[in-house]
Amino acid sequence: MWLTIAVGGVSLGLVAWMVHREQVTLQRLREASLRLAELKTQRHLELVEEQSKQQALLDSMVEGVLLLDPQGRVKHMNPALVRLFGLSGEKRGIAVAEALPVPGLSELAARTVQQGRLTDQEVELPGDPGKILQINAVALRDPDRMLAGTLFVFHDLTQHKRLAEQRREFVANVSHELRTPLSLIKGYTETLLAGAKEDPDTATRFLQIIDKHADRLTFLIEDLLTISKLESGQVIMNLQPTALHEVVAQVLEDLKAKAAERGTELRNEVAQTLRIHGDGDRLQQVISNLVDNAIKYGRPGGRVVVGARSLHEDIVEAWVADDGLGIPMEARERIFERFYRIDKGRSREQGGTGLGLSIVKHIVHAHGGEVRVESEPGRGSCFYFTLPRVNESGD
Repeated sequence: MWLTIAVGGVSLGLVAWMVHREQVTLQRLREASLRLAELKTQRHLELVEEQSKQQALLDSMVEGVLLLDPQGRVKHMNPALVRLFGLSGEKRGIAVAEALPVPGLSELAARTVQQGRLTDQEVELPGDPGKILQINAVALRDPDRMLAGTLFVFHDLTQHKRLAEQRREFVANVSHELRTPLSLIKGYTETLLAGAKEDPDTATRFLQIIDKHADRLTFLIEDLLTISKLESGQVIMNLQPTALHEVVAQVLEDLKAKAAERGTELRNEVAQTLRIHGDGDRLQQVISNLVDNAIKYGRPGGRVVVGARSLHEDIVEAWVADDGLGIPMEARERIFERFYRIDKGRSREQGGTGLGLSIVKHIVHAHGGEVRVESEPGRGSCFYFTLPRVNESGD
């Protein structure tokens, strides 16, 4: 009997021990599973955080960034790319050729995958005005060397190209403007030294020509210095109540002889009571450039009118109008650029540096105003600019 009881006790103890061990094992398994789940969750959060950082980095770039999946579909576009192309609507999952208006972009993507990277590829977008883009791209691969996607970076070179073209035009224009008067001055001076000075009439005529072209050089240098100071903000405007009619009257008086040579009628239609806040000397420069251009490029025997009106109590709109040939549509947006010329040959014959309208724009902007042009082919041009008005109290 005692043996049976002992065996039973041992059996119960063994069972209890086995149950306890199983519980311990199960507890360890649960702890291990929980730890594994925790590690997976942590890794997932780290990946999400890393992806968020990468996306934030791409989105902060000023260059346009495009990420394609291995099938060539849009995976991500940063805000700069959306602005660059003026895109709207969701593009994710769309084939790249349909998502972006870039000629041959699918072929560039295929070449990038094949070669591994693409550098300094320039493309010109259709449209008016078109854009010039520089494209760099790289194929992305995972640790197993399988294609993970393609990353494109777009740089807008339009402004850079335009500035380069303006610099070339600057060199050509200034070189011509310098070379022509210098050559004439040199030639007539050598002729005088060779004996022409002995003839008073010839000497006088030659000296008058030399004086004229010396003035031409002076105007060129003054314009270059003026535009340089205006663009760098070094010119301080002396703003004070100014009678616009009197400024216009002085300009028309100064240009009366030039107008008479072409039979051009000059008219001042600015009200004598109209006063603006402005720098009289600089405004005289604005109106002089506009009237001078109207005389030079207007119709012989035509008319140039300077007028102004109050848009409201704080703003005056002034204008200079001619009845010449007008300005082509494609030139109106660029006419205020430095050194831009509509007709290069005619402009050089008439003289000037191509800086006059750019000077006008900068002086008007310095007054807080805006400048624009309206023109119809064969019906003349009208240049408008706004200025701050002096209110009735004269403040």
